[in-house]
Order: sequence, then C-alpha cells, then structure tokens
Amino acid sequence: MTETLQFTRQLSDHPVSAERRAAILADPGFGNYFTDHTVVVDYKVDTAGIGGWSNARVEPYGPILMDPAAAVLHYGQEVFEGMKAYRHADGSVWTFRPEANAVRFNKSAVRLALPELPEGVFVDSLRELVAVDKDWIPSGDGAALYLRPFMIATEAFLGVRPAREVSYRVIASPAGNYFGGALKPVPIWLSTKYARAGHGGTGEAKCGGNYAASLAAQLEAEAHGCKQVLFLDPTNDNAVEELGGMNIFFVFKDGTLVTPELNGNILHGVTRSSVIQLARDRGLSVEERKITIDEWRQRAAAGELAEVFACGTAAVITPISELKTVDGDIVSPDLGADAVCMSIRAQLLGIQTGTVEDTHGWLTRLA
Repeated sequence: MTETLQFTRQLSDHPVSAERRAAILADPGFGNYFTDHTVVVDYKVDTAGIGGWSNARVEPYGPILMDPAAAVLHYGQEVFEGMKAYRHADGSVWTFRPEANAVRFNKSAVRLALPELPEGVFVDSLRELVAVDKDWIPSGDGAALYLRPFMIATEAFLGVRPAREVSYRVIASPAGNYFGGALKPVPIWLSTKYARAGHGGTGEAKCGGNYAASLAAQLEAEAHGCKQVLFLDPTNDNAVEELGGMNIFFVFKDGTLVTPELNGNILHGVTRSSVIQLARDRGLSVEERKITIDEWRQRAAAGELAEVFACGTAAVITPISELKTVDGDIVSPDLGADAVCMSIRAQLLGIQTGTVEDTHGWLTRLA
C-alpha cells in the first residue's frame, strides 16, 4: 500500500474575509463554521479487482457532488475521525497523536468494509489542510482547529456489497469549549431504553450509524436537563459502557481510577488512553474493568467515590456532576482543589498547546 501521495492545491477564489474570520474566531462554538478548503483523495477498484488511492488534492470547501444512488446514502458505509490542531506560542501548529487516530480510522474502515488509508497519507492530509487554513486556528483556553477526516462510499449501486468507489476527505472547523462557556461539571442522563452498541456490532468503529443511533437517547437526556447520555450493557449486569460521544472514568477515594474495559462495544478513545498513561505516570492505580451501575450507586452512597468524569477529543475532560436516572440520581462529590480530573486535564491541554513537556512524543507538527 503506497504510504505517500503527492497533493495538488487549488485554492479558493472566494475565501472568507479576514474581518469575518476574526468575528467567527472570537466565538466559534463547536462545529458551526468551516474553513476555506477541504482535502480529497479518491479510491477506486479497477476491472482486475485491484483498488488504489489517487488524485490527492486540496480544493475549495463546498458541496459534494454525489449520485443519489451512492452507497453511503443507502447503507451508511462511512467512517470518520476527530482531532485538534493547536497553535503554540512560537506560531507553530501541532496536533496530538495523529498516528493513533490513523490506526483507529483503519480499524473502523475494515469493520465497515472500506479500504484502509495509508497512515502517511492520513497525516499528510492534515498537514495539507492546515498549511492553507492555519489562519482559522482560534486562541483561548481549550480553543483549537477541529479536524474531521472521513471516508464515504460514493459508488452508485444499490446492491448490498462493499462499494468500489470511495472518497476520503478532511474538513476543519474552529472550535471553542465543547459545552460552551467556562468549564463546569455537567449532569448526564442514564438511558435504560436504548443501547449504544451490541456485541459483534460496530461499537468499536467510529462510524455515523453509532451516533445516529444515540440521538433518540440524546433527546431524552435533553428533556431531563442533561447534555449527554450514558449507555449500559443490559446483557452484562448493566455494565457501564460509554457516553454518546465520550469515554467515562471514576476516581475513588483510595486513589484508584476505573474505566470500563474495551470489550468490543466501546470506542478506543485516544484521549482515554492518554488519560490512563498520565494517571499511571503519577503513580495512580488504573483499572480497566467491568463496572456496573449498581456498583456506581453503592460506592457513591458509601462515600467511596471522589470524582466522575468524561473524556474525548472534542471536550478533552469534563467532570460529571450527577447521573440522572428514573430510579434516583447519583450525585458526584464536589471537586476539590486537588481534583485528579482537573489536574490531568491541565496537563493534557498543556502538552497539546506546548506549555507542558511532551515526554511521550505525542505531538506531531503540522505547520
């Protein structure tokens, strides 16, 4: 598989004005605005049954011309990733562990019967987009340029089989705090009616279908005043799995961190694995194991629970104030000045933004 491709550039004739861009960057929100360009790489299987990537390019951001019979529209054959680009004090631009995202992207692609993209092309595609759109990177605590690589099946064909024509793309969006405003603990809703993923399903893959399936539960959460929903595995003693878009951690007063084990249903979070490493660097005990909703409730009632937090690329780390359920709420203790989640969050953001030493070699320079 070719590890590199030569990218061509066709720059936009109508980029957003500097004034308009500055106004957007002052309050970007999350996922509301998009940069001037996009990256595209084509994949096609030839008559001999051999597939290959070609025509790597940067082009102006705009609508995708697609046949109404494109496989992605009918069978949901697509995968995506998410990461951030940060501007450091010297003006350079870096991203965090893109190789890990590339590996996960390909694992997702294999699960959805899509072609694997060479890891070198994946990282180069980020560099290409940031090179032309680096002026879109906002400043401020937690602010970054959110990068969204994705792959869609574009072949026009209604038979149920893997598509032979595929498009890989990257778009970018300036991003502020995921939950908006100053960071504060958030309540989450426990879904007992819906499951996020089933055994042998696509839970480990980062694909749109998983997120679409979570939206009904998300609406239920919002009706109860929550911004996120937690899913359980009803076939495994109601084991805690993950939120609609984030992994979850528990900090107990004995200094132990617990997070649900990766069991085929749970997304392999890059932030999740980073939190585990940083916690172990501090000498904390980290357990990746089954934790049930009953254990959560019982240990909270016994006063053994110190913190609960969620983590992911978009939100980084967000403390959870309470779990709202039909059987009564589970309230988390107030965070102290030495809260583990806030300390790890500060370290993680410091590494990403270049103010804390990157001892693990997690950063990759993009521009």
